[in-house]
Amino acid sequence: MEIKNSVILVTGASAGIGEATARAASAHGARVVLAARRAERVERLARDLGDAVAVACDVTDADQVAALVARAVERFGRVDALVNNAGQGLHARVEDTAPDDLRALLELNLVAPMVLMQSVLPVMRAQGSGRIVNVSSGTTLADAPATGAYVASKIALERLSAIARAELEGSGVTVSTVVPFATRTEFITALRGGAEAAASEMAGVDFDPPERVAAMILDVIRTGAARADLVPVAYGGTRR
Repeated sequence: MEIKNSVILVTGASAGIGEATARAASAHGARVVLAARRAERVERLARDLGDAVAVACDVTDADQVAALVARAVERFGRVDALVNNAGQGLHARVEDTAPDDLRALLELNLVAPMVLMQSVLPVMRAQGSGRIVNVSSGTTLADAPATGAYVASKIALERLSAIARAELEGSGVTVSTVVPFATRTEFITALRGGAEAAASEMAGVDFDPPERVAAMILDVIRTGAARADLVPVAYGGTRR
């Protein structure tokens, strides 16, 4: 798939990987739909990019998701790619994890991407083509203490993605997973809990810029590859 002139919908587009992906896609000639709860941020970004539309959207609300996809089609007539990037983490040991916190993570990190996939699939099937990219996390490759709830949500997303990819074989629609390593974003400060402990434990880690992840996401949109990661070999990934 060519990035130029394609319509790419990015969730969590108000900062970090989502914003970087939107900027990179726009720089390559894509028309971008920017979704996030922070309306003022995505509206400002849309003005910066030009051929873009901002939609205030809580992706855990199915009605708002339906309205988001409808707005994309209304504005651009199609949706060529969906980047499921919105998500949140939690730093807490399993014995200390509140069930409501786990439920909230699953709702945002797993259920919401599924609902978004379900919402764009009729459009993509009608087009006969489409790319769905689900953003996971390099923490899925380790057994790091205090990441259990977050990793559980992302492992589930990876398996959901792989199975959806198999189910859509031959349809022209591909589902892919991108696995970033530690990335320089608001992620740690926005953790559902345990931000200070997580920041302390990550001290000294060499964080990737979000633009590096954005470049990988665009490459996966181009190729339709099943999976790509930025995790160093030393941590269980493929990056050398």
